[in-house]
Amino acid sequence: MTGGSRGIGAAVATLASERGYFVAVNFSTGEAEAKKVVDAIAAGGGHAIAVQADVSDEQQIMRMFQTAEQQLGPIKALVNNAGVTGGFARVEEVTSAALAKVFAVNVAGTILCSREAVRRLSTRRGGTGGAIVNISSLAAVAYAPGLTAYKLSKIGMNMLGQQLALGNAKYGIRVNTIMPGLMDTPMAIEGHARARNIPKAELRAERDKRVPLRAKMGTAWDVAYAALFLHSDESAFITGIALPVDGGQSARIG
Repeated sequence: MTGGSRGIGAAVATLASERGYFVAVNFSTGEAEAKKVVDAIAAGGGHAIAVQADVSDEQQIMRMFQTAEQQLGPIKALVNNAGVTGGFARVEEVTSAALAKVFAVNVAGTILCSREAVRRLSTRRGGTGGAIVNISSLAAVAYAPGLTAYKLSKIGMNMLGQQLALGNAKYGIRVNTIMPGLMDTPMAIEGHARARNIPKAELRAERDKRVPLRAKMGTAWDVAYAALFLHSDESAFITGIALPVDGGQSARIG
């Protein structure tokens, strides 16, 4: 579980534990938050470890997978959730450093983590199969003002999901992508409110009105339920999809 210390990642990690998985909760800098997630899982009778790794660094990714295997056993599933926005900026304000960071984490990191998972899951390599779920964004298919680099990186994640799904279907690996809309998570709310210089309560009220279902933004748990469904046997005939989890917002696109 990359990017598992808070928000969507923490919810997926917690629900995965409740569904019987041993969970490696990856974090880059949020050690205290990751440990809280692990402690909560342990308090609920589950088994989890916190593993530090920057997914923009290949060597750290490899170490993360090795640590997870050594402490939890064979890898059975992967959720690629780690991501950065690169900050909100108009195109004329974008910096090469921000671009490099966004694509290193969101695209290269997802590819390299998927590579390590495929090496372990593929029946062609002696594995028993499994599932990979990428957490992309509705920004991949919708207008995302001030987030051009982020949008392009999420388009890349969607395309990667299709490539991996088709290339590994006969080797027992299913790969699917989830596209959350703007969810009521700290990263999303704080970032958008800061970028627009409006109070978080005002942003929430505005965004709630845009959601057809419940007239309210979704939560990290809405994404977690979708992720665990896509890892379950109930979705055994589903691969290569990009699933919006957005309360119907994507139905308005186009």
